[in-house]
Amino acid sequence: MFARVRLSNWRNFTEVDFTMQNRVFLIGPNASGKSNLLDVFRFLRELSMEGGGLQPAVKRRGGLASIRSLAARSDTKVSISVTMDLDGEEWSYLIEMDSDRKGEVRITKEKVMHGLETLVDRPSLEDKKDPKRLTQCTLQQVNENFRMRAMVEFLQSVDYVHIVPQIVREPDRFPGLVDDPYGADFLERMASTNANTRKARLRRMVQALQLAVPQLESLEVARDKKGRPHLKGKYRHWRSKGAWQAETTFSDGTLRLIGLLWALQDGKGPLLLEEPELSLHPYIVRNIPRIFIKAQQRSPRQVILSTHSPEMLGDEGIGLDEVLVLTPEMEGTRVGKASDIEQITLLMEGGMRLADAILPYTAPRDSGQLTMLEF
Repeated sequence: MFARVRLSNWRNFTEVDFTMQNRVFLIGPNASGKSNLLDVFRFLRELSMEGGGLQPAVKRRGGLASIRSLAARSDTKVSISVTMDLDGEEWSYLIEMDSDRKGEVRITKEKVMHGLETLVDRPSLEDKKDPKRLTQCTLQQVNENFRMRAMVEFLQSVDYVHIVPQIVREPDRFPGLVDDPYGADFLERMASTNANTRKARLRRMVQALQLAVPQLESLEVARDKKGRPHLKGKYRHWRSKGAWQAETTFSDGTLRLIGLLWALQDGKGPLLLEEPELSLHPYIVRNIPRIFIKAQQRSPRQVILSTHSPEMLGDEGIGLDEVLVLTPEMEGTRVGKASDIEQITLLMEGGMRLADAILPYTAPRDSGQLTMLEF
């Protein structure tokens, strides 16, 4: 799991330093930087992936000028530092970047530590002899990163999932996409999973889905005559044998919940989720934090999610140290644990629910004035 994160000039964040638990709930107003915070972990994954690396990862985000915080002052460098707990062993990674007049990104500092042992410390003598080396990070150099393979594999295991139901229903509109977080190859990934593993996962998913869709009896994945995968659900009705329906008839909420339940079982690395409550009934949203706990009992994968939902935060099992509150300010967004915010802890000690204590604290100023606007 990611245990600690320090950012400098990364998008909304000029200087932040915070620790993380195995479940992390990101709370904050619109445009406070929740998606940009999740993107830190996606960026690290892209640095470490085969075929990825520094230049493509930065370019995909519009260049370093687009990444650099608008509140940055004289220090224009962008840096990410993370501490990881990998099976009880501490690893840390630091990358600091800047760009030249031509816009080419160069590493100004890169460091990898395993416990107290320094494995990488750049710029090195080789970098000074050949500055072009600084256009690549160590994570993408297979012949260099063998000593830190455990950390590289962990970063590669980061998984961002944000299922878009319409994309799942019409995958032919997005041919060739692999590992697509929005679901273009979601059905193909399900169909390609080992049959016994797939059946076990679907069986567990049906048990959870029946809370939202009581008529659902079973789920299957099958290919049609052209080899295209389809998700089918069997529903109870007046016919004794029930009726099968394909994913094209599933509601948005059902498809999003299926995507979430599958993602929780499909991988061991950190799982990143943006507003998983979308399209779901409030009763189901209220149970999502408990679903995370049950999934983590089987596989202790870290879950990091953003949410605006009072139902999500209504779960009494959520600890204040699991909630990160993003607060926009003139000099960039501040990130802090709810447990460190006196106003929230006092309200909680007074008997207020977590959702009622936190969400008003993160609401945009003067949002009540919206009702006074004339159209």
